[in-house]
Amino acid sequence: MLLTRKSPEAGFGSPVSSLVSSLSRGVSRAIPTMDRRAFLRRSGLGVGAGLAAGQLTLMRKAQAADEVKGADAGAGQVSVRRTVCGHCSVGCAVDAVVENGVWVRQEPVFDSPINLGAHCAKGAALREHGRGEYRLKYPMKLVGGKYERITWDQALDEISAKMLELKKASGPDSVFIVGSSKHNNEQSYLMRKWVSLWGSNNCDHQARICHSTTVAGVANTWGYGAMTNSYNDMQNSKAAMYIGSNAAEAHPVSLLHMLHAKENGCKMIVVDPRFTRTAAKADAYVRIRSGSDIPFLFGVLHQIFKNGWEDKQYINDRVYGMDKVREDVMAKWTPDKVEEACGVDEATIYMVAETLAKNRPSTIVWCMGQTQHSIGNAMVRASCILQLALGNIGVSGGGANIFRGHDNVQGATDVGPNPDSLPGYYGLAEGSWKHYATVWGLDYEWIKAQYAPGMMTKPGMTVSRWIDGVLEDNELIDQDSNLRGLFFWGHAPNSQSRGLEMKKAMDKLDLLVVVDPYPSATAAMAAMPGKPEELNPNRAVYLLPACSQFETSGSVTASNRSLQWREKVIEPLWESRTDHMIMYQLAEKLNFGKELVKSMKLVAGKGGMMEPEPESMLREINRSNWTIGYTGQSPERLKAHMRNMHVFDVKTLRAKGGIDKETGYKLDGDYFGLPWPCYGTPEIKHPGSPNLYMTTRTMMEGGGNFRANFGVERDGVNLLAEDGSHSKDSEITTGYPEFDHVLMKKLGWWDDLTEAEKKGAEGKNWKTDLSGGIQRVVMAHNCHPWGNAKARALVWNFPDPVPQHREPLYSTRPDLVAKYPTHDDKKAFWRLPTLFKTIQDKNKDIGKDFPLIMTSGRLVEYEGGGEETRSNPYLAELQQEMFVEINPRAANDRGIRNGDDVWVKSPTGARLKVKAMVTERVNHETVFLPFHFSGHWQGVDLAPYYPAGAMPVVRGEAVNTATTYGYDSVTMMQETKTSLCQIEKYAA
Repeated sequence: MLLTRKSPEAGFGSPVSSLVSSLSRGVSRAIPTMDRRAFLRRSGLGVGAGLAAGQLTLMRKAQAADEVKGADAGAGQVSVRRTVCGHCSVGCAVDAVVENGVWVRQEPVFDSPINLGAHCAKGAALREHGRGEYRLKYPMKLVGGKYERITWDQALDEISAKMLELKKASGPDSVFIVGSSKHNNEQSYLMRKWVSLWGSNNCDHQARICHSTTVAGVANTWGYGAMTNSYNDMQNSKAAMYIGSNAAEAHPVSLLHMLHAKENGCKMIVVDPRFTRTAAKADAYVRIRSGSDIPFLFGVLHQIFKNGWEDKQYINDRVYGMDKVREDVMAKWTPDKVEEACGVDEATIYMVAETLAKNRPSTIVWCMGQTQHSIGNAMVRASCILQLALGNIGVSGGGANIFRGHDNVQGATDVGPNPDSLPGYYGLAEGSWKHYATVWGLDYEWIKAQYAPGMMTKPGMTVSRWIDGVLEDNELIDQDSNLRGLFFWGHAPNSQSRGLEMKKAMDKLDLLVVVDPYPSATAAMAAMPGKPEELNPNRAVYLLPACSQFETSGSVTASNRSLQWREKVIEPLWESRTDHMIMYQLAEKLNFGKELVKSMKLVAGKGGMMEPEPESMLREINRSNWTIGYTGQSPERLKAHMRNMHVFDVKTLRAKGGIDKETGYKLDGDYFGLPWPCYGTPEIKHPGSPNLYMTTRTMMEGGGNFRANFGVERDGVNLLAEDGSHSKDSEITTGYPEFDHVLMKKLGWWDDLTEAEKKGAEGKNWKTDLSGGIQRVVMAHNCHPWGNAKARALVWNFPDPVPQHREPLYSTRPDLVAKYPTHDDKKAFWRLPTLFKTIQDKNKDIGKDFPLIMTSGRLVEYEGGGEETRSNPYLAELQQEMFVEINPRAANDRGIRNGDDVWVKSPTGARLKVKAMVTERVNHETVFLPFHFSGHWQGVDLAPYYPAGAMPVVRGEAVNTATTYGYDSVTMMQETKTSLCQIEKYAA
C-alpha cells in the first residue's frame, strides 16, 4: 500500500509533494504489515511529511498545521511554532511541530533567507530540548558534598537572604553576575537592569571571552563593533579571506552562502594554524604561526602599498591616519620580517594580496582565532585597516564579516550585562544613567543610592577575571571588597582559562548560584573535593533550573544584526522557570521588584506566577536604545517578518512586496529582521541596515556612512568625511558631526520638530532624545543622526595607535620575544592588577619544557562549553571522546600512535588525559584541542559529583583546565589560542 490521503477533507488541498510520496513508498515497502494510522502515530512521519509538503508549496503555517491534523486526525491538537536555532549566530529558522503540548517533529524553514531550509548537526537535533532527559529538573542545594532537591521557595529565600547579608557586610560589588549569550534580547536587557538596581556594574557575559576585542577594535575604527555586512551578502564577494575562522564547523550553514559565491567565481582563502574543514573548501590555504596575525596582515598590506593597489580616493575621502599606518608597515613588515614572525613566504603573501586587490569587492571573515590573544584588539584592527586600504568597507560583497559564536551573543552585547556600559553602549557616565532613569521611570538619586560611593560610573570586573576578584590581595583591588558571591546565569565555566585557579576561587566563595537548564560543569567542579584548607566552610551552592529558549518567546539578534522573534514552542519542562521570571522573583526578595518592572507589563507565566511580558520588554528596548537603532524593531514588525520569510530576497535580504495577512503590515522594502541600526520609531518604517556605512544608498534604503564618534579634528587634521563623500541624496554633501539640539538649530531644522518633540529634544542629542524627533527630522533630510566622519586607521586612545605585533605571554620563540615584547604591567585595569611583561619575562625560555603551541576551537557536533550539546544523545553519539590533534612528526618523537591515551601538560601544572589523533591538520609545532568538553578533571571522571539525573552523556577533559594566564590590553579578553604544552604517552 502507499501512504496517501484517504479523502480530500482528511488532508491537503493541494497535491502531496514528491518528497512525501517518496518517503511514503519507501516506508510502505519497509513496513508492509503496519497500517497507515498506526505507523504515523509511532514514527511521527505524518507530522514531518505534512510539514514538508506545506513548506515546499509555500503554504502558511496555519495551513501546515491543518495539514498535519489531516494526516492523522486522531493524533490530537497539532500546532507549528516558528523558532530560531539556539546554537551559533547564523540564525537558522526552525518550525517545531507540537502535538498535545509535546514537541514531536522539526523542520528547517525552507523560506528562511538565512538558512534556506538547511540545518547543521546541532540544528537538526534541536527537538531533544523538548525532552529534557538530562536537564536540571528542580532546584538543588549542595549539602555534605551531594546535591539535594529543595523547593523554589527555599532556594529563593536562602539565596536572597545570603545576597542581602553580603551586601550589608561587603557592599553590592561583592557579588558578581555572569549573564548569558543564550538569553534573548529581552532577558539580556532585563539582566543589566537587574544588576543596576542591585547596585553594581560587576556583571558580564560570554562576549568578553569571544569577541570583546572585536567590539572594541572595530567600534574604535569606524563606529560600531559589529559585523558590517551579512552572511547572504557574501554571495556578492569576488574574494574572501577567512582568518581564524573555521566556519564549516563553527557556523556550518553560513558556508552555504560562500559556496554559492564560489559557484560565481569567488576566490576563497583560509588562513589558520590548522588545516580545518573550512580550509578543505578553499582555493588556497595559508598556515601561520598562532598569534602572528599582524605580521601576516601587514605583510599583505605591505604588498598592496608596494604595488599601488590601495584605493587612494576612498582613503582620502573616508579614512584618517592611513599615512601613519603606511609608514609603519613599509618600514617594519618587509617580506623577510613577515616570514620570520609568521612563517609565510613572500610569494604566498603576494598571492593573497593580489587575490584580494584584483578581485574586489573582497571580504574578510574572522572569529576567535584572531580575537583570543593579549593583542586581540590590535589584530582585529589590522584586519579593519586592510579592508579600509582596499576600499572594501561600505560596499556590497566587501565588509568585515565577523562571525559571532552564540545565538544571541550579538544581542547580549548590544543590550545586555556589560560591565562598562548600560544597554545600547551608552557607557556609565552620569548622563547615561539619567537617560535610563527616565526610561525606567525611576529617580536618578534612588538608583545612585543603591551603589557604593563612587562606583556607579566605574566599569566592573570582567568574567575573564572573576577568579582574581576572589583570590587577589584585597589591597590591590579597585573596590572595597573581594568577590564573595557569584552567579553563573547561563554560562559555562570550562569556557574560561586557568581552570586550576578557578576551582580554588569557587571553593573560597560564600555564595555560588547556577541558573541554567543544565547544571553545567560548575555543579561538578563545586562539588568535587578540593584542598580542605581552601574550602570556605560557610559556602552555599544552589542550582536553579531555568527554561531553554524554546520554552519562552522573545527576540534574538543574529551575527548580521538581524532580529528574529521566537515563538514559544512548549511549556517549561519539569520545575524550570523562565529566566525573566527568576529575575523578577529574586528582585522581589531583594526589595527592588516594583522598580524592575515599573514600566513593563506583567503576565501570568508558569503556574500562574507573574513575569514581565517579552513584548513589553522589547518595547522598553525600543524606547531607549537610540544609539544603535534598536528602536524600529517592534514586536509587531518582527513577527510579521517571521510569518512572511518568503518575500525576502536571498542575496539582498530585502522584501519584494508582501503584505502580512494577520496585521496588514506592508513588508515591501524592509530588510529581513530589520538589522540594526533601524532608526526612529517603528512607525517611521526605517527598513534596517543590511550593510553598514554604504554611501551608495539613501538613509531610507539602509545606507550609511562612518560614525562621527571621535570629534571633528585631531591635531588640526580633519576627522570628518571630505567634500562630496556622503550617503546618497543627503542634503549635506560633506562631512558633519553627530546631531544634537544645537546643530539642529544652526541648520534651521529645529522648527521641523513638533512642539512636543521640541520639549523632549531641548538640551539633548540624537542618542538621548526620547521623543525621537531629532532622528525623525534628520532622516527626513536624508542625513544620518550619528554624523558623517572618517574611519580611524590610527586609534590614538589605544595602547598601540598603529597595531603592533607583540609576542604572546607564553611563547616558544625567545628571539621574537626580544624583538616584539608585550605591554608593561597595569596596576588597576578593570579593577584588578594585570600582568603582561612580568609573566613574559619570567617565561621567556618556557619553550624548552613546553615546546608545543596549544590552540583550541570548535567541532561541528558541539557548541560552547558543550554541556547542552553533550547532553543530547544524538550529538553525543557523533563525538564521544576528547582528543588532541598532534602532527605525525611530533607524535613519533614522543612514541605516540593514533588512538593512544596521552597526557597534555601545561605550565600551570595542569594535566589532561585525552586521546591522541595523529594528523597533519596541525604542524609539528602546534597541537589542537576542542573546547567543548568538561566532566573529567586531570584524569578523574567527575560523574559522582553531578546532580542525580543531570549529567551529560559524554564527558571529557576541559582544555581550559590547562590554559595559561594572559589578557588583552584593552578588553581583558583571555589569551587561549597560544598556550603552551608538552605531550607524553599516558602512564597511570
